[in-house]
Amino acid sequence: MVWRILTSTAAAAVTLTFATACDNSGGTAAAPAPVPSVSVATPTTSAPPTPSPAASVSVSTPAKPIGKLRRGDKGPEVVALQKRLTELGYWNGTKADGTFGGTTQQAVFALQKAAGLGRDGVVGPKTAKALERGVRPTARSTTGRLIEIDKKKQLLLVVQDGTVTGILNTSTGSNQTYEYKEHTYLAHTPSGKFKVYRQIDGWRHGPLGPLYRPKYFNGGIAVHGAYSIPPYPASHGCARLGIPAMDWLWSSNQLPPKTKVWVY
Repeated sequence: MVWRILTSTAAAAVTLTFATACDNSGGTAAAPAPVPSVSVATPTTSAPPTPSPAASVSVSTPAKPIGKLRRGDKGPEVVALQKRLTELGYWNGTKADGTFGGTTQQAVFALQKAAGLGRDGVVGPKTAKALERGVRPTARSTTGRLIEIDKKKQLLLVVQDGTVTGILNTSTGSNQTYEYKEHTYLAHTPSGKFKVYRQIDGWRHGPLGPLYRPKYFNGGIAVHGAYSIPPYPASHGCARLGIPAMDWLWSSNQLPPKTKVWVY
């Protein structure tokens, strides 16, 4: 009898994790930031994605080695870093502004993940060598336009016909337990092939916290913007991105409804 109760409880926890995750996909959108919220189920038209700086896949060697750089640094070396990251496909903004801010740090995290390095967000000797070598992740898919979420490397890839055109740092489910309404659940991001079925152009104040411009692909699990995107799994199940990165996905139409999302 005890075994049956435990089994039933575990099954209920898994069901709720899949059904709600970061959100329950219901209710109305809150507005912690001044952005209008509009829920879109299926658009009547879907414009093709706009080419972006991250679409380059050149892997040429930079003319001059980049020295040690970290968040807060400024100057021509940071410009060189930003240009090299963009050249390799690591999204770090729309232009090289010479300031090593949060967006550039996110791109460095992504590079370090792809290279199998320590994820400290600092461009030291090993990270600089990865830049010089042109380290890039490879896609699993071979045809079509889709998003791939690599849980092991904690990377979100924009892919077109097997070519990775955009690489972003992401943070998926922590695989840790959490409490919600006096029950314990597992923060898990299920693997599988899905499609974006709903999106909200604004902030969604979900039961487990705010989601910025979420694009739902598996129940309450979405790709969404957040203020905290550490270089390790930390979410309740969603794939977190930086706020600027999420804005880029929207403005460049990289993830419209019906886009395939492959989580592995």
